[in-house]
Amino acid sequence: MTATSPPSDGRATRGEPRGTAAESTPEAAARPHRPAARAGALRRAGPPVLLVAAGLVAWQGVASLPAVDDLTLASPLETRAALGRDLPLLADAALVTLLEVVLGLALAVAFGAVTAIAMHLVHPLRQAAYPVLVASQAIPVVVLAPLFVLAFDYGLAPKLAIVALICFFPVTVNLLDGLGSVEPELRKLMRSLGASRLSTLRRVELPASLPSLFSGLRVAATVSVIGAVFGEWAGADAGLGRLVLLANNQLQTPRVYAGVVLLTLMAVALFVLVGLAERIAVPWRRAGRSEA
Repeated sequence: MTATSPPSDGRATRGEPRGTAAESTPEAAARPHRPAARAGALRRAGPPVLLVAAGLVAWQGVASLPAVDDLTLASPLETRAALGRDLPLLADAALVTLLEVVLGLALAVAFGAVTAIAMHLVHPLRQAAYPVLVASQAIPVVVLAPLFVLAFDYGLAPKLAIVALICFFPVTVNLLDGLGSVEPELRKLMRSLGASRLSTLRRVELPASLPSLFSGLRVAATVSVIGAVFGEWAGADAGLGRLVLLANNQLQTPRVYAGVVLLTLMAVALFVLVGLAERIAVPWRRAGRSEA
């Protein structure tokens, strides 16, 4: 008499609970983690939202005081009204500034990456150029902005030069530090495998330096808006910086604050986009954080 084999169609046997087979699927395993992820996101977003709300309440309270002149401080309600009233004008100016920021940031990343790699590969170049790179940050951008306008004339070029100059330093320094932070054992391993210097750079050093590069990019993305505004103040016929300057001269305080709000949102949006790009380009860093 032969023994019958257990059913192999995946259905639960008589002694098993009914939900066992269904709960073993990947969808069911991931289901309990989704509410926890949402709760974690809410916990992380809660303190910043509360801080911004408290700041808006304090701002509105100070602006409502009888001793505060409307020409010196616009309230959040007046700023919101200006955003709604002047939205087409503000949107056109914001597109001009955003173009300057994105192109200038791209130039800074390109030139900064080339400079950092060259300084990393050629040690005498690093010794000669690093002090000059640091000393260049001691020159105020406010002083350089009119000089760039004189050199490149009015138009897009001086704004791109100013944004690229501001963003160049954090990108270059962070990438250079990232390239130099690779463990010596990994370089020895690549040499023992017969890898060339460029192959070691491409396979080991560049991937390992990506977290440092994105750290510099987050800083550069934030300060790039400042560079665009300085460039527009030095000489421009369009842009949010020029609009804010004209509104300030015309004592249109709510429009000034509306422009500042848009500039702030632009910088925050660029910061967030760089963070999302880092999550895509450096997935192993996110995995390490989740395990920690």
